[in-house]
Amino acid sequence: MNAVPSNSRRQFLKTGALIGSGLVVGFVLPAASRFAQADPATAAAAAAQPFAPNAFLRVGSDDSVTVLLSHSEMGQGIWTGLAMLIAEELDADWATIKVEHAPAAQAYAHTAFGMQMTGGSTSTWSEFDRYRQAGATARALLVAAAAQRFGVPVDQVRTENGVAIAGDKRARYGELALDAAKLPPPKAPLPLKDAKDWKIIGKSTKRLDGPEKITGKAKFGMDVQFDGLLTAVVARSPVFGGSVKSFDASKAKAIAGVRDVVQVPSGVAVIADHYWAAKQGRDALVVDWDLGPNAGLDTVKLREQFRALAATPGAVAGQAGDVKGALAKAAKTLEAEYNVPYLAHSPMEPLNCTVKIDADGCDVWTGTQFQTVDQKVAAQITGLKPEQVRIHTMFLGGGFGRRATPTSDFVTEAVHVAKAAGKPVKTVWSREDDVRGGYYRPMYLQRARIGLDAQGLPVAWEHVLVGQSITAGTPFEPMMVKNGIDATSVEGVADSPYIAGLKDFRVDLHSPRTGIPVLWWRSVGHSYNAFVMESLVDELAYAAGKDPVEYRRALLKDHPRHLAALDLVADKSRWGSKLEAGRGRGVAVHESFGSYIAQVAEVSLVDQPGGGKGIRVHKFFCAIDCGIAVNPDGVHAQMESGINFGLGAALHSALSFKDGRVQESNYHDYRVLRLDEAPQIEVHIVPSTEKMGGAGEPGTAPVAAAVANAVYALTQQRLRELPLRLPA
Repeated sequence: MNAVPSNSRRQFLKTGALIGSGLVVGFVLPAASRFAQADPATAAAAAAQPFAPNAFLRVGSDDSVTVLLSHSEMGQGIWTGLAMLIAEELDADWATIKVEHAPAAQAYAHTAFGMQMTGGSTSTWSEFDRYRQAGATARALLVAAAAQRFGVPVDQVRTENGVAIAGDKRARYGELALDAAKLPPPKAPLPLKDAKDWKIIGKSTKRLDGPEKITGKAKFGMDVQFDGLLTAVVARSPVFGGSVKSFDASKAKAIAGVRDVVQVPSGVAVIADHYWAAKQGRDALVVDWDLGPNAGLDTVKLREQFRALAATPGAVAGQAGDVKGALAKAAKTLEAEYNVPYLAHSPMEPLNCTVKIDADGCDVWTGTQFQTVDQKVAAQITGLKPEQVRIHTMFLGGGFGRRATPTSDFVTEAVHVAKAAGKPVKTVWSREDDVRGGYYRPMYLQRARIGLDAQGLPVAWEHVLVGQSITAGTPFEPMMVKNGIDATSVEGVADSPYIAGLKDFRVDLHSPRTGIPVLWWRSVGHSYNAFVMESLVDELAYAAGKDPVEYRRALLKDHPRHLAALDLVADKSRWGSKLEAGRGRGVAVHESFGSYIAQVAEVSLVDQPGGGKGIRVHKFFCAIDCGIAVNPDGVHAQMESGINFGLGAALHSALSFKDGRVQESNYHDYRVLRLDEAPQIEVHIVPSTEKMGGAGEPGTAPVAAAVANAVYALTQQRLRELPLRLPA
């Protein structure tokens, strides 16, 4: 799914405004009745339908129920999951359900963040009440219309599978739609079904978007096409922070199909009849760049700078007692350094955005996670009012956070290009463009000194993290960085159950600014902190001479949801049973985004084509407690997705800089997991009625640790750097 930090929820809720792209967006947190309020444009569109009781659904005279999705579908399954919430309370016939992406409008603002957005594994829990209320409201009006038609009291009408029933009288929802549309809406909030009465929620349900995606009918941003639409590619500085000194477009304009070459704030755009002509034109373009202050960026040198910082005091993210004194008295001390690289998001569908500006306003077609911010930046660039900017959200071919930038970078650029061209233009990024010129998961170096008592349990923990803040230097900084601490940098460490319960601990953070743009990446800070913490705990278990699962059980004895996931995965993986020769087994357990996940990896070593040994993951077991699982099948799919995504980063992916330039470019040298490397995966859901968490992101967080711990169990070699590499 898509990524926005879990700890950000509290920061957003404490503030009265969200800042994006230099704009302050005022908001009021939606109340339970907010679903009934829509802006005039949305209300007018709804009025044209037979029965649109609120901004989230329409009932047609043909019995169809159309659900309007306030969030973006980027593979995480909410096209189905959110529709299930409405269908449950509406007592709809599931076969009649259709789904559309909603327009950009305040009616669809996130119930916690106050803006229309998708991220942070929040889509389902944030809409759990609002979408059920929307369905309950529609049902109440349909029941009232049926009661009038049947001439019976409302309480004598029941509903079932899209039909209102009273005795021997029956009426389909489509037959009642026009009458229901004339009735005043009921007062909200309405009573909702008890969980014991659910017929749809909690039942594994096939994805509604599956058939369209299998047949190729689904429309992604890259599929947008209409008469008169041109295509642009942009030449951007090869070094971040660089700018155009001058350019010669003569050779580019000589390419057949090239229509124009224009300078925009991000570089020089070549506009053509189609992509190939635009790309050839850009290849022929001659640009003299001012490379700016970052021309010497080098990740090897950065790593040494980070290492030097780690030896100095940083901003304190958490502390208690006298950690230095406790370490001096410890029976045994463990010290370790861990490193993780910069990572690209690299979604399967490269970035793209189509923009049409005319007298009526501005239309934007794209796969986006940030509709509100995109709408406002487009309005600012064009001089239009935000409501004159129409965002058409397409299916997203992956996001992982890349389509949720505080600057709306790819949308901003596309609007500038279309404005300069004076014609509709689709601006397309190649994969090389995004890998070499996008936003990245930050590089981190971490050091820990941990003191153990005579029983091998931790009594003191000193931990320092060095890496870029995602929000520093952005408009989000004032609300999300407190006392020098970006919560996304330290999540999963400063609040770890392994640390927070100790009498003596200290967690420090250094947030150097490097000139490299960084952004949330699937599971955000947990993506590297879970690797470090769960690897460290594994080191402690072996130092104490304890079984890694039993050791964790001892440390997590007061954390029942961690334990439930750990116990389930240990059982399903047959932890402790004998493995076939040449295989090792490793475990990790971690909470993020409100969900508790335990994983076990089973690995072996294989010969590499160029010599040496590589890591092969054969089996992967996962247990998750995410509270109520609306669509268990969707939860299974997201765990499988997150695991494979995490395995790519654990085994292959890394970005490096030299002379200011990114050295990798595409999937051949920025490796992700390939089909023949995917392991057999088993996912098990902990039965739970606890508060709902997320599913799109948390499955990724513990993956690398489970694999690294399995490698240690097999080889007794502790790998403390990603991607995992065995010594030659």
